[in-house]
Amino acid sequence: MKMIRGLWHWRHNPLRRATDLAEATAALIAVLLMLVAAPTVGVITGSLAHDALVKAAREQRAHRYLVPATVVRILPHPPVDSDPETSSARDAHRRVFARWTAPDGSRHRGPLATHPGADPGERFHLWTDERGHPRGRPLDTATAATHAVLAGIGAGAVTVALVDGGRRLVVWRLMRRRYAEWDTAWARAGQDWGRADAGS
Repeated sequence: MKMIRGLWHWRHNPLRRATDLAEATAALIAVLLMLVAAPTVGVITGSLAHDALVKAAREQRAHRYLVPATVVRILPHPPVDSDPETSSARDAHRRVFARWTAPDGSRHRGPLATHPGADPGERFHLWTDERGHPRGRPLDTATAATHAVLAGIGAGAVTVALVDGGRRLVVWRLMRRRYAEWDTAWARAGQDWGRADAGS
């Protein structure tokens, strides 16, 4: 508020240049857009993302089924990878050859990942579609809400960045205009500027 009052009084300052007023106005508009447009864009984006994710989660829950599977045999580990992230992800699961029955009654066999301590004959649960093809765990509402919030924050941050980028572009153009005006003023002053007898 203090900045707005200062800008209002500064409008009539005799030393103020047109580019100064344009720069201050651009800064004020940018601040207002950051305070109003960025949160609005964030809320709208988050709401749209939430609706889409909740719909996707509902569809996944309607078409994915948790079925029991039985470990037939343990599969050998793949070759050792020097990447610590890949190796830690590999160590968190054990590759097994398993069998399971799909919701439609068809029988399936194939390689799957399960917990590290799985042994032959052990039963575990597996997410599949209607035909028994393995699928990922369906999205839950808490994860959908988290992703929606992150999408809203990201959209708001992008809006702030775009507004600030536009303000910087305006300031850059104004600075170029100022330099051009200074060059013109120096050229008009001529070679005699600053000499004691220049005005006589």
